[in-house]
Amino acid sequence: MPRRTATLLASTLMLIALLCAGVLIPVPYAQMTPGPTVNTLGDHAGEPVLQIDGRKTYPTSGHLNMTTVRVTGPDYRMNLFEAAYGWLAHDSAVVPHKTLYPDNQTAEQADQENAEEFSQSQESAKVAALDELHIPVNSQVVVASVMKDTPADGTLHAGDVIKAVDGTAVKQPADVARLVTKHKAGEKVTFTLVPAKEAAAAEKKGRQPSGGRQVSLTTKKATDGRAIVGIQAGLDHTFPFEIDIKLADVGGPSAGLMFALGIVDKLTPADLTGGNFVAGTGTIDDKGKVGPIGGISMKIVAARDKGAEYFLTPKDNCATAAKDTPDGLRLVKVNTIHDAMQALTKIRKGDTAHLPSCTPAAHS
Repeated sequence: MPRRTATLLASTLMLIALLCAGVLIPVPYAQMTPGPTVNTLGDHAGEPVLQIDGRKTYPTSGHLNMTTVRVTGPDYRMNLFEAAYGWLAHDSAVVPHKTLYPDNQTAEQADQENAEEFSQSQESAKVAALDELHIPVNSQVVVASVMKDTPADGTLHAGDVIKAVDGTAVKQPADVARLVTKHKAGEKVTFTLVPAKEAAAAEKKGRQPSGGRQVSLTTKKATDGRAIVGIQAGLDHTFPFEIDIKLADVGGPSAGLMFALGIVDKLTPADLTGGNFVAGTGTIDDKGKVGPIGGISMKIVAARDKGAEYFLTPKDNCATAAKDTPDGLRLVKVNTIHDAMQALTKIRKGDTAHLPSCTPAAHS
């Protein structure tokens, strides 16, 4: 065989081997791409995203869109070619697999975590919105979960309202842990509580659960030496009227800000957007503080593709978002729901020259 032919054949075989390796060898990465964006003021799957009953609501216009990111599943393994394409594409991001799925999460675990975060974000959005409108919301400390094979197992139940520990009233979940861990392992601790069923019945009537019964448990030693009973305390809220958020197939906490703003818009005569197309993202806590989220670069692409002109951006995501902002989209920096409300007032009035903007991080 002539040397030139042999060289060409060897090169061809090596190229085929490299192509096969690129297709067959998995790499430890996952991919994010722009996901659906939904107007919280509108309908989705044939019904209103926000449904309010028992309180006067007002007409709205424009858009307050929440945004999402599509991600490859925890069991999906990218090959080298897919990763390379994702790195080069402007509308996708390739990240280490463990960034999205730490500790080798299964699909079921990831779905459960996302569902819990989404549910909590809805509750916090309601509380933050009503707080912004100075509408009182009753809150109570509850048993959020009970660990198996602990003193509380079979005696305390998720949803039980904790009124006091050892006679001391509790106002926050942290109060429960503080009072329990004052004990030594083997000592008794007494809870004053309202059973979950009674608490739920009171909540349906818009009332705070009253009364309470005492339950004593013997603490046990945790692995770190603390005295525990085996519960996780949480905060539950009783709203003065019904607020339902109807949005299926979405998970995670990042829609909190936009849900809160949608609720405020429906409960106030002023049209928050003035007919403008505003999108955004951000977690929110009960006090209205806006937190950062993942996949910001994909969310701004999704928003602009849908037609958004303004994007409410958590302060801690601003530098990343500003690195590659789509043409025609104005990033607006927010740190609280009140910041977002002030920004919407400027947008509605056309006074946009002094909107707080996002800028790329400076490099030294």
